[in-house]
Amino acid sequence: MNIKEIKEMVNLMNENGLVELEIEKEGMRIRLKKTSSGIEGFSGPIVVERQNSADTGMKQISESARQSQVKTVEVKSPMVGTFYRAPSPEAVPYVEVGQNIEPGQVICIIEAMKLMNEIKSEVKGKILEILVDNAEPVEFGQPIFLIEPA
Repeated sequence: MNIKEIKEMVNLMNENGLVELEIEKEGMRIRLKKTSSGIEGFSGPIVVERQNSADTGMKQISESARQSQVKTVEVKSPMVGTFYRAPSPEAVPYVEVGQNIEPGQVICIIEAMKLMNEIKSEVKGKILEILVDNAEPVEFGQPIFLIEPA
C-alpha cells in the first residue's frame, strides 16, 4: 500500500462518518481509527502491521474451535464494503442456504475501494443462513453467514 491509497481510505472514512476502518491486502493490515470526533478531518493514529500467516492461522483456528462449541459458526465481514453473493449479476450465487461447503471455498465477494475481495470459508459445514442481502453495504465485523460446522 502506498500513501495515496491510505489517503483514499482516510477520505472514505470522512465521507461516510466512519470512526474505524481496517483493511487487509497482500499480507499487510492497515487499521485507521479516529480518536477525536470533535475535529473535522482525520486525527487518529495510523497502524500498519505485517501479519505472519502462521500467526493468523492460529488465531483463526482458535476462534473456529471456540465457535464450534456452540454448534454454529458466524462468518463476519473482514472489511467495510459491498456484499455480493455472485461474481456477476447474471451468475449463480457462490452458495445457497442448505449447501455444504469446504474450507477455502469462495462464499461471497466484498467490494472495497473498487477491489473485489473473495471471502473464503474457514470451516467445513452447511450454510444455515445468509444474513445480508445481495449488493448491500457491510461493516467490518458484521455477521454475513451462519454455518453449521461438519
